[in-house]
Amino acid sequence: MANAYFDYNLALLAHLRGILIAMGEAEQVSEDDHRLFMERFDELLSRLPDVPEERHLGQDLICQVFHRYPQVAHLVPRDLLWFFGGECLHFMPDDEIAQFQALEDRRYEAEQQGTHFDWAQEKQLLGTPGSGAAH
Repeated sequence: MANAYFDYNLALLAHLRGILIAMGEAEQVSEDDHRLFMERFDELLSRLPDVPEERHLGQDLICQVFHRYPQVAHLVPRDLLWFFGGECLHFMPDDEIAQFQALEDRRYEAEQQGTHFDWAQEKQLLGTPGSGAAH
């Protein structure tokens, strides 16, 4: 399953993990609940590369970030909402979904043609939300 798009999203998950770890270190969340949540998050990070079907766990965890850590919800990379899909799409407005769909269509077309596709670069070209951020 290893490809540039997948690796890009794994890097975003690692970035989000760092944000969540900082929340725990700042003692802004319940220590026990946070520890258990981070164990599940780490399980996702370790299993996702080998078992891509684990995306359902990713959907669940990303949605929980919005409910458990609303103070950092704005820091969740929008790409992760699209990558995991499902319930995560409820946190995206329709126009943003349309922009990510256009980006996905371009990625699919490039794959069909056997050409390289740089998600981050194409995202900037389309002006998709978060394209100027460090996400």
